[in-house]
Amino acid sequence: MLFMDRRDAGRQLANSLRHLRGAGIVVLGLPRGGVPVAAAVAEALDAPLDVCLVRKLGVPFHQELGMGAIGEGGVRVINDEVVRMTGVTEDELAGVEAHERQVLDSRARRYRGGRAPIGLEGRTVLVIDDGVATGSTARAACRIARARGAERIVLAVPVAPRDWTERMGSDADEFVSPHTPRDFYAIGQFYVDFAQTEDAEVVACLAEAGDRAAGSGSGSGRTRPGPGVDKGREAHGATNNEAGGKGDGSDREVYIQIGGTTLRGRLTVPDGAAGVVVFAHGSGSSRHSPRNRFVAVGLNRAGLGTLLFDLLTEEEEADRANVFDTGLLAGRLTDATGWLREQPECEGLAVGYFGASTGAGAALWSAAEPDARIAAVVSRGGRPDLAGPRLPEVIAPTLLIVGGDDLQVLDLNRAARSRLHCENRLAVVPGATHLFEETGALEQVTELAGDWFTDHMTPAAHTAAGF
Repeated sequence: MLFMDRRDAGRQLANSLRHLRGAGIVVLGLPRGGVPVAAAVAEALDAPLDVCLVRKLGVPFHQELGMGAIGEGGVRVINDEVVRMTGVTEDELAGVEAHERQVLDSRARRYRGGRAPIGLEGRTVLVIDDGVATGSTARAACRIARARGAERIVLAVPVAPRDWTERMGSDADEFVSPHTPRDFYAIGQFYVDFAQTEDAEVVACLAEAGDRAAGSGSGSGRTRPGPGVDKGREAHGATNNEAGGKGDGSDREVYIQIGGTTLRGRLTVPDGAAGVVVFAHGSGSSRHSPRNRFVAVGLNRAGLGTLLFDLLTEEEEADRANVFDTGLLAGRLTDATGWLREQPECEGLAVGYFGASTGAGAALWSAAEPDARIAAVVSRGGRPDLAGPRLPEVIAPTLLIVGGDDLQVLDLNRAARSRLHCENRLAVVPGATHLFEETGALEQVTELAGDWFTDHMTPAAHTAAGF
């Protein structure tokens, strides 16, 4: 490990950027993880801080293929070759852009409040993230900054693969990374604390930088959530109150009555939650699954509620036929969702499903119910094929996350995806196997899931039945 946390990474990165001090630069952090890094750099260089909000424009029904990107102020960068190659029409492009513009504007309001973005015209812009893996987001950010009038762009990250500048092409004028190890597998492997950055910290970083620029400094009375609040704890064992920074909220053991059966669970709803994610665990797992709990804590930090519960009783699990009965599990999930919507702390909140392994089949089966009203579905190493003929009936935006080395499940997901008619995406985590036990793999799952749920649990998305 090279960095204690993102703030430490920013301080180390700043040492490689001293030549830019006094050059009138603007520091832009990529939300969410790049912002604490950028905040430390901006403070060290005595420069203004802002966020660089970028939304990829994915080809309809092939979301991982980008046909462009958008930024604030109506800025758009279109890859005409991809548009022409895929046959995307002007109306289809406009539809994708309208949706992504809505998400981008929502995030801008969340992060800045009423403040306007810092102007970039004719300035040197320092674009910062917490690391580079594929580099696609960083490249899009540089292009957006250029389109907003930046005269010179410097892309800087604390850690990157040895060949990272070759991947970036000519999108930046200068590249800076103090650490480019040969054994690079994932960004998280180089951090002691790589917990998902929450929106509250992004807001606090920007507010703190604004106070400093206004001359009020630390006397403003604002405090920021410490990036290392969970140090010394196992993330999967933390409750929302332990890992929070989201206020007291609600965190309680629950007993869900379904017919004559009582199912145990844990319901966590942070203050101001955008929605609640219900977990459907896989075969041989339960509400105590360390992997699902790890993801749940990450979602709580991102301002989402979670319900972890047992789909079967201990007696029912003893009959292995029940474990693979997708219809039975989906029915339990549907009934539990009905119970959830009646809980006071969940009133009016959007509901999403996170399914793992065989639980993903149950999540999609349940989401296909005519009155399901599910805002979004995420599958981790899932078996969507188990939903069979129900797949074309799913209308909730669906993200399928699969390990790159989980070849059989990857093939099953590709086949199942071809039967989905809803907005969908297949995200492959390089080098990960079925349980995502590799360093940084589960962190990537958590970030992908958090972004998917956050983007699709806006009031507009919920009103539109999850599409």
